[in-house]
Amino acid sequence: MMVWASKKSVLFTSTAVIASLIAGAACAGGFALREQSAYYQGMSFAGNGTTGPSISSVFWNPATITGAKDGLTIEAHNSFILPKADIKGTNTVLGTPFAVDTGDIASDAWVGSTYVSYKLSDEWYLGLAVNAPFGLSTKPSNGNWAGAGYNRSSKVFSINANPMVGYKINDMFSVAVGVQVQYFDVRLKNSIAAPALASAGTALEGDGTGVGVTAGLTFRPFEGTEIGLGYRSGISTELGGTVALPVPAGGLPAGTYAITTKLITPETVTLSAKQRVMDNFRVLGTFEWTNWSRLKSPKVTLDSFGGATLTSLPFNYKDGYFASLGMEYDFNKQLTLRAGAAYEWSPISTDIRSARLPDNDRIWVSGGASYAFNDSLSFDFGYTHIFGTDTDLRIVPGHQDYSVTKGSLVGTVDSSVDILSASLRYTF
Repeated sequence: MMVWASKKSVLFTSTAVIASLIAGAACAGGFALREQSAYYQGMSFAGNGTTGPSISSVFWNPATITGAKDGLTIEAHNSFILPKADIKGTNTVLGTPFAVDTGDIASDAWVGSTYVSYKLSDEWYLGLAVNAPFGLSTKPSNGNWAGAGYNRSSKVFSINANPMVGYKINDMFSVAVGVQVQYFDVRLKNSIAAPALASAGTALEGDGTGVGVTAGLTFRPFEGTEIGLGYRSGISTELGGTVALPVPAGGLPAGTYAITTKLITPETVTLSAKQRVMDNFRVLGTFEWTNWSRLKSPKVTLDSFGGATLTSLPFNYKDGYFASLGMEYDFNKQLTLRAGAAYEWSPISTDIRSARLPDNDRIWVSGGASYAFNDSLSFDFGYTHIFGTDTDLRIVPGHQDYSVTKGSLVGTVDSSVDILSASLRYTF
């Protein structure tokens, strides 16, 4: 039986193997999914914290529930995300260069959201939102690419239920609060060395459930003017799972080991405004802050070693920001047209950029429309194209993901995204 000193030695000599598996994927830029509304997709999410025909705004600001129609309203939103990203460059291992070409590492995805509102009285409103706020799926088309030591595949899944209650104080002010219950699941794979051609792979998986809150305020200082402020808290989740080692590593025999880590997803503050210019024309804007820098260095522990700390994970993210401007025009009583553009500042810079999700700043351009079939039934449509800015990948000595056995990975990333969204809204 190992004595504690031996266990401690195993833990620290294993750090490089397992930390490189977790650090690049437990949380990354682009980890949050913004695609929660077909209505606001058409304006690059400008004005998403103000009231309007769509109650999907409650995802960003629950106080907008007080703008819901009388009775029961149900909305179903579907977004189809079609990303493209490929990494080209060189992975140099012990002085030997290997050409890198991942093919497309991004996976197409569907994101669904459901919203329900019920007007109890002129002052009180109830709501429920069910969303997937976080998600990630990357897998290089060339599965045995030379840099697979830094990413063979990554998958993050979440589902969040958010009941809320809103109160309309008067025609000027409304407030609301809500509770979040979120399930979170992570599955990651790496090759143990580079070049990764047919090399064995490590695998990590874990899941857990956490609880948070939402809160919001809407303010209408003048007729035709609205300002909304919304807050989604971070959620602390204890993830329990396993790490599988196909071969001995750092003093640990090959096998599967139980692990635990605590992940806190970032909180978000959204400030939005809507201004009516004419009876049938409105201008909208949004500025959003996401506290990615709070991730810091969560600890990973091996359960089979009495909960001893395996390593601390230095994410070193900056905060993320998003700004958008849009407009909508009522063509007639049934048809509304909208458009918008946005700029998104990534929390990830070149000195920490990962091969799991090589994220960078992005430019959004969007268009959309709504069609009211009758007083009860409406449809929303939205389309966005996202342009990725010039992105370098430099996993070299000094980078938090760097491993001698996996080499220096240097290259460029070419990326873009197309998003198609549609929704149905019905009021009983």
